Amino acid sequence: MLKQSQRKQGQRRGRDGPLTGLLGGSFNPAHAGHRRISLFTLDALELDEVWWLVSPGNPLKPRVGMAPLGTRVRSARQQSRNAPIKVTAIERELGTRYTVDTLRALIRRFPRRRFVWLMGSDNLAQFHLWKNWRAIAREMPIAVIARPGYDTGALASPAMAWLRRYRLSAARFRNRGEWSAPALIELRFDPDPRSATRLREQDPHWADGFSGAPPRDEVTHSLIHDRHREPGA
Repeated sequence: MLKQSQRKQGQRRGRDGPLTGLLGGSFNPAHAGHRRISLFTLDALELDEVWWLVSPGNPLKPRVGMAPLGTRVRSARQQSRNAPIKVTAIERELGTRYTVDTLRALIRRFPRRRFVWLMGSDNLAQFHLWKNWRAIAREMPIAVIARPGYDTGALASPAMAWLRRYRLSAARFRNRGEWSAPALIELRFDPDPRSATRLREQDPHWADGFSGAPPRDEVTHSLIHDRHREPGA
């Protein structure tokens, strides 16, 4: 029987639901690096699928230069084609702005699913700036994927100082009988230098290629209409 102190550390769930990785971001635009990271993580952690959570507006990123939500979703759907990846803007429907609120809402809405939060080491380096970041770690395991140039900052970050006690190898994560958090799984593969920032610099008009009818959300199945006050619109 688990000790009471262990239960307080985080959620514990059975292994009877789909295992879903959550990759959040602006996807401004989505690119092959997002796809490569997702497919690598699917294999490394034996996930059933990955959801790309296209953010209506990231509080830590500037509004200037942000393409409309529908444009970014169409970009993501092109990159995720023929892969076990679903593109969703469910945050707008949930009415959440911060990651901790989104994850809690997803757990309530999909109680039989098991979620893993996926992030690059660049995000781990600033994770301590996120709202209630310790609460995020207690909601679900976190898998961190190495990104070139960010490892030093991630290892020295306040979040890593707290999370390192919960380190878990990918093999132990896959073979565990119980689902628990906090847990930090560090994944390494060939560095991918691609970034949305670089793509925008190379093609400032990239969004023009993704105009069209409102795309359909692959999780909620609702149409995603751009709003007049969409960031950058």
